[in-house]
Amino acid sequence: MKALVTGGGGLIGRPLVGMLCTSGHEVCILARNRYREIEALGAQSFVGDICDPETVETAMEGVDVVFHLAARLGTWGDPAAFMAVNRDATKLLLDAARRAGAARFIHASTPSVVGYADHVENGSNSMPYAKRHLSPYAASKAAGETCVLAANTPGFATVALRPHVVFGPGDKLTVQKLIDGAQAGKLRIIGDGSTRVDVTYSENAAWAFMDAAEALTDWQAPCAGRAYFIGNGAPVEIWEFMNSILADSGLPEIKGRIQFSVAYALGWLLERTWSGLKLKGEPPVTRFMACALARSHWYDPAPAERDLGYIPRIPVEEGRKEVVDWIRSVL
Repeated sequence: MKALVTGGGGLIGRPLVGMLCTSGHEVCILARNRYREIEALGAQSFVGDICDPETVETAMEGVDVVFHLAARLGTWGDPAAFMAVNRDATKLLLDAARRAGAARFIHASTPSVVGYADHVENGSNSMPYAKRHLSPYAASKAAGETCVLAANTPGFATVALRPHVVFGPGDKLTVQKLIDGAQAGKLRIIGDGSTRVDVTYSENAAWAFMDAAEALTDWQAPCAGRAYFIGNGAPVEIWEFMNSILADSGLPEIKGRIQFSVAYALGWLLERTWSGLKLKGEPPVTRFMACALARSHWYDPAPAERDLGYIPRIPVEEGRKEVVDWIRSVL
């Protein structure tokens, strides 16, 4: 099997490429940069933009299965820029994959497509998309996922996975923000501190993609044309989880608190300020962040186990210790 992994240098992409190479598959990655350590595993690199048709066509040649992990990330920014990557480039990849004769397309989505308007406990795969998205990222990922699921047709099988709060060694997004915020003393517990959230160790997320590729036998497979929440098997109390990482890493824990209503109002004000003054970067707080951090959101793991055969291989505590070791090595 020849596999193309977009975003192969990312938090999920790296272990996924390693698993594919170890399994004896021919692997190529499409990313903005070269990753020598991944190439050393036997993967071929294509450096370029997933929004560029010529680059995509070249990388797609002879591919049997596509793992589409690349995305524009963040909670704030130009909605058009998010749509260009997370929706339009996904369409480009789907079309190129069909022309190249690829039979399977496994897409990395996100639980934020269903939103955090309220607490979600043991959420069902059948939850509808959010009626109103509070971030351009969530809106664009919902649009991209819709395209992927609609593309499931005879001869071309698709499935979307929604790994939640992925963490692991080398994490330049979630864990790095946690480190930076703790060092700056800017983090606050939003709400009453009892928020329960699914987290996913990066290697488990990669296993979910491997499992999905095996389960996606054709366009009529039980998982074909469907989306699945991916987690580590059970939710954690997210503030306690983050503080345990900080404490074991020798960093200050999050002590201060702010009411959800205050954080939400502050997010609204900062969003207006950033938009009006056209400020660069992300606001310190947004409405999306306030909702995501103050409300519980965890999902039923049974559908992914039943249809994909996905079971987390690495316990949360083991993954947490790996992250702590990595933080200590870089501080």
